[in-house]
Amino acid sequence: MQSAALRFAALFTIVFVLASIVLVSVLWWATTGALDRQVAAAIRADTVALTERFREAGVAGLREAIGERMALDILNEAIYLLVDQAGTRLAGNLESWPAIANTEGSFSRARISHDGIPADARFMRSDLPGGAGGALRLLVGRDESERLQLRLILTEGVVWSLGAAVLIAVMGAALIRQALERRLEPTYRTAMGIAGGELTHRVPISNRGDEFDRLGLGMNTMLDRIEALMQGVRGVSDAIAHDLRTPIARARNKLEESLATAAGEEEWRAAVEQGIADLDGVSRIFAALLRIAEAEAGARRAAFDTLDLSELLTDAADVYQAVAEARDQRLETALPATLPMVGDRDLILQAVANLLDNAVKFTPEGGLVQLAASRLNNGMVEIVVTDSGPGLGWEDQLRAGERFFRADQSRNTPGSGLGLSLVRAVAQLHGGTLRLADAHPGAEPPGLAAHVILACGK
Repeated sequence: MQSAALRFAALFTIVFVLASIVLVSVLWWATTGALDRQVAAAIRADTVALTERFREAGVAGLREAIGERMALDILNEAIYLLVDQAGTRLAGNLESWPAIANTEGSFSRARISHDGIPADARFMRSDLPGGAGGALRLLVGRDESERLQLRLILTEGVVWSLGAAVLIAVMGAALIRQALERRLEPTYRTAMGIAGGELTHRVPISNRGDEFDRLGLGMNTMLDRIEALMQGVRGVSDAIAHDLRTPIARARNKLEESLATAAGEEEWRAAVEQGIADLDGVSRIFAALLRIAEAEAGARRAAFDTLDLSELLTDAADVYQAVAEARDQRLETALPATLPMVGDRDLILQAVANLLDNAVKFTPEGGLVQLAASRLNNGMVEIVVTDSGPGLGWEDQLRAGERFFRADQSRNTPGSGLGLSLVRAVAQLHGGTLRLADAHPGAEPPGLAAHVILACGK
């Protein structure tokens, strides 16, 4: 009884039965109403015609007209009665005046004796001005026994139809319930498998493109993301254990060595300063991990505000202009006059600084570093940082955003392998992406171009 499929099926049953009731009721009312209107119209027309005949030919003509109508009534449905003021029958096939027919010009129904046979009749009374004998009363009606029998048959048909509709609705509800449970069962099994720790389970897709397929695609996308995050957590744990162990162990060894072999205050001071520098590097790694985690979790969206990206990039270029000149490099910019957007200024500045730092680091002396930005046709903005360094291979470009990943050519350069991870997290926080490509395809060295695409709104 707690099944949602059962509730949907019950709702279907109720709607189907109500629709059937409305349909059958309309058909029943239209059929029986048409019969009633047909009888009423026939009685009214007959009454008018007889009244006109009375006005033209008097009582004798009226009696003659009634006789003619009874003679032509093959089905023996017509009912006529003409009486004088004393109630004496002057013409017609009704034995006596019904007690219920007391209102002139209105329809009445009564159980009468028609030619000696009990019958259900509908009739109309009409008062006529009399001659010497006084006022006359005319009763025109129709025998409705067959019509009432037809109505009874229609009513029985309506009842049976509604019963069949209810049965069909219940069967349809059962089929709907089974269909819903059958379509949801793979999703349920997948969810239970994931809950049991099997992150490789996925919801099978039927390629029908319906709501269940969209639900399955959404769940599979979510599960892919969860699996990637879990692998990232495991990779980060391994990387932390590997990359942080070295500076911590080096700091400890130097302090132990100085403790055992230091000959004076200067050696002590040098060992302590080196240990502090190593621990500062560890602190910087943890700070970078914290910023990446905040960006990936969306915790920094509260800091979003309107900013001019051109002004921000100009500030970053000014800082690294001096660094590039010190290495005999050129830093060129191609920025629009203004480029408004909404975002986290500090995180974007940190991401651009990471890209410029990598570009300067890997560009040889005399090389060129370029910083450009523009608005795309879809309304987003693109930041491009290119260098003339050795670049990255295709596989390394795909892995460059992973935490602590460092290509072979960068193993001997300072760094923790978190710079591009932060850039990617910042791009995702702003509804964008990070894409790496060769800056000069086919050239040697190919250089590297980092494309950061950001959405402009919240």
